[in-house]
Amino acid sequence: MLAPRRTTITYFCAALFLLNLFYIYLNWERQPVISLDDRRSQLWQQLHPLLEEFKPDCPQPALYDSAGARRFDAVNEAPRENYVSNVDEIQLPMQTAHDGFVQAIRNLKVNRPYVRGTTGIVSSAGGDYLPTFLVSLLLLRRTGSTLPVEVFMKDRTEYEPEICETVLPRLGAECLVLSDILAVEEVTDQENLLSMQAIEGFQIKSFAMLFSSFERFLWLDADCVALYDPAIILDSEPFTSTGLVTWPDFWANSAAPVYFDISRQAEPLSTARQATEAGMLLVSKETHLSTLILAAYYNYYGPDYYYILLGQDAPGTGDKDTFLHAATALNQTFYAVSETVVDIGNLIPWDPDAAVNAGYIQADPIQDHGKWRVKDPSVSSPPRAFFVHAGDPEFNPGKELLGEKLTGFDGEPTRLWTYPPEAMERLGWDAEKAFWEETLTVVCDMQPAFESWDSEVRLCERTKEHWEAVFENPDAKVPEFAVAVSN
Repeated sequence: MLAPRRTTITYFCAALFLLNLFYIYLNWERQPVISLDDRRSQLWQQLHPLLEEFKPDCPQPALYDSAGARRFDAVNEAPRENYVSNVDEIQLPMQTAHDGFVQAIRNLKVNRPYVRGTTGIVSSAGGDYLPTFLVSLLLLRRTGSTLPVEVFMKDRTEYEPEICETVLPRLGAECLVLSDILAVEEVTDQENLLSMQAIEGFQIKSFAMLFSSFERFLWLDADCVALYDPAIILDSEPFTSTGLVTWPDFWANSAAPVYFDISRQAEPLSTARQATEAGMLLVSKETHLSTLILAAYYNYYGPDYYYILLGQDAPGTGDKDTFLHAATALNQTFYAVSETVVDIGNLIPWDPDAAVNAGYIQADPIQDHGKWRVKDPSVSSPPRAFFVHAGDPEFNPGKELLGEKLTGFDGEPTRLWTYPPEAMERLGWDAEKAFWEETLTVVCDMQPAFESWDSEVRLCERTKEHWEAVFENPDAKVPEFAVAVSN
């Protein structure tokens, strides 16, 4: 006699369950869709007060000497040097501020300031860097890459309508103005202006990454070029398991010991990893959004506090080490490419200990993964070069490119990149020639009206003159390029 009643109860519960599902569905459909612009704005409205609240309440770190240009040594351990003269004065106030900010962002409820499932490339460029970015973008497309690109400008003074609205969209790139994203309606214009005055130069990179629309991305400086389609390194180890990949600088990590006390983390051995060269970074916001937020804090107070602590006046002191140190401070995963960065130039005789900085190459992270050749070069052959960072000069015909640096010891036009031979072989193909081909395309075929080129004359003719003298000269010596190993 009880069976029918149980059946009735079962049907009744099932009906309630289905009705509940239907109710959830109806309410889900009614939920407002929050746009990406609104999510960005919400993040800044939450983050900006925290940045101001947890400003270090102490004088700037003062240095009594410089860390200098000490090369990284992966074999011989050395003590970490301190060059901060006022450690006792800054340690507790900076630790208190750091603790407060980290705790605040751990409790932060953030609507994702990115589009889920998206992958792309992020950069920043304005003024003199915009022509360089365009050359780099053409080289990126030459690899076959179809990844969308976002390029950030500091404010509207750097926004060039013709370039941003006509030239770049045809190449799959979009201009974003950081000051527009960071405009907060609830504060006065003067307060907004003051906050934006604190975000410039090196600081822009961390905020550009934080507010880019991509979930996973490759950061590239405007003068940094991928030699191969970067989609492969975004879909492979070590990035897929760590969510953050960095590349090395020439130098030893020079962060002051007091920084590790401030951030409450163990001081790493000097042999653990190099300083970072942040011209290229792989980042997943799904796993490392908090790393980017803490890096933004380090950069917000970079010039007055954290650049001093993390670099101690070593070469390239700035934003470059803020990202990896932010990850380690939050105990987040990362992979630091270990293969040594290599200078390329045209110095004869070649001196491997002199930083020529006409450019430098960085390794393929897939081929570097797990090798640690800096401790034992015999474990494998060197990985192929994956990036070229054009250092001095950059590929902008309107700025230093067509000057004395392009002449050899005999005063004649010459290549920029010819030595050392082992670096040329790792390039795999004639990247410098490709740089010049795309530079010719920009100045002679596209002829974009860059504001920084207003006063320049004969750019096309002068670029062609160098091309003809160097790349169409049958007597010019061409470096040997090995066939690159693909993955």
